[in-house]
Amino acid sequence: MLIQADRSVLLMIDLQERLAPAIHDFAEVQRHNDWLLGVAQRLDVPVVATVQYPRGLGCMIPALAAPIPPEHILEKIHFSAVAEGNLASLNAMARPQVVLTGIEAHVCVTQTALDLIAAGKEVYVVAEAVGSRRPEDKELALARLRQEGCRIVSREMVAFEWLHQAGTERFREISKVFLR
Repeated sequence: MLIQADRSVLLMIDLQERLAPAIHDFAEVQRHNDWLLGVAQRLDVPVVATVQYPRGLGCMIPALAAPIPPEHILEKIHFSAVAEGNLASLNAMARPQVVLTGIEAHVCVTQTALDLIAAGKEVYVVAEAVGSRRPEDKELALARLRQEGCRIVSREMVAFEWLHQAGTERFREISKVFLR
């Protein structure tokens, strides 16, 4: 089953200022999220983000939040973004495929992914764009998610599936900026 740009949404979980320093290799996680966000924007894939208890954990990383419409950045206190109930209010979340990134892989990302699967969504977790405080927790999360029916993918898998073919103007633009 291929990921299709017109059928998917990019959902970024809790990429927040005060949580970031605790995440193993967060600079890489952020870099991969930024890359995927740029590709999504150029291909008109809607982007939704969550922030967990922002009074305690801070706002979303400003560089990642800037291109996302403010009404697409949702506050939550449940670990699962689905449990909060506010994702359903966004038209973008009606799409059947969810490309999922963020932190922490073994807590909020996992619980959100499992709830999305239970709701009938096809869930694609981008391995290099998720992180946890401990690498072991990230690896366990990815293994569990795979067992539970999530598709574990790379950012390039997502981009190439969204693009679908070479030789188009969009492919040339994405290739020049992101795939060189």
